[in-house]
Amino acid sequence: MGEVRENRLGVTLCGVELDNPVIPASGTFGYGKEFAELYDINILGTFSFKGTTKDPRLGNPVPRIAEAASGMLNAVGLQNPGVDHVIAHELPEMKAFFHKPVMANVSGFSVDDYVYTCEKLDKEPQVGWLEVNVSCPNVHGGGMSFGTDPKAAAEVTRAVKAVTAKPVILKLSPNVTDIAEIAKACEAAGADGISLINTLLGMRIDLKTRKPILANTTGGLSGPAVFPVALRMVYQVVRAVSIPVVGMGGISSAEDVLEMMMAGAAAVEVGAANLVDPFACKKIIEELPAAMDKYGIKTLQELKG
Repeated sequence: MGEVRENRLGVTLCGVELDNPVIPASGTFGYGKEFAELYDINILGTFSFKGTTKDPRLGNPVPRIAEAASGMLNAVGLQNPGVDHVIAHELPEMKAFFHKPVMANVSGFSVDDYVYTCEKLDKEPQVGWLEVNVSCPNVHGGGMSFGTDPKAAAEVTRAVKAVTAKPVILKLSPNVTDIAEIAKACEAAGADGISLINTLLGMRIDLKTRKPILANTTGGLSGPAVFPVALRMVYQVVRAVSIPVVGMGGISSAEDVLEMMMAGAAAVEVGAANLVDPFACKKIIEELPAAMDKYGIKTLQELKG
């Protein structure tokens, strides 16, 4: 009598308990404000806020979005107000509508950049995890260059871990030959978790102008098109490391979440789907119990391994 019914959807990420594994991915959910006007975003496991850098950035020139079959290309280029503004404005405003730990997504152009931004965000009580992005394909001279070389990814990991007490999750680029090698280098350097994948490098050409559609020439491909690649890479990384893995890339349904967790993901992030339908994450969370019933899954925890 009086026994609390176990939350079927509950998962744990780097020692922090989540009500469910659904996390809007960085860059597709801003700082939560616009979505909080549409529904109570406290139903989410958490969310990863917009990629934040040491200094404010205007991002890349436009056009920076191009459509593709089953997906989209983006070359936004980490547009954000900079870490000091985020701490002074975005986080205090977020307190009013989001009452769970939030995932801070951090990018940089040098190891010192990453250290500066992570050290500042680590002191913020609202931040539950630091998701360190070494995988942005749309920024020249930063981001992805760290994520495509195991030594560089490990160097960022070690430097950030030296100045933070919160769990550090390294976000990896899929634009590499051996994803497991980079994940293992991050784990050896002290990473608490890995998240993947970021977007796949792609481009489109406008047949009328005979020029690339994106001002940046290339951009990151996201959306359902990348799901099988993401699933394969998550599967490989889960088997290569013993730290938790957050899986993302083209997830747009409750079934996709289950598939990603069967591959070994501890939690999932939903990116491009939020841009197509602002209620995407809400719907996925609401549809998870029925999808679990359909496949005879009592709790999400039992999918581990």
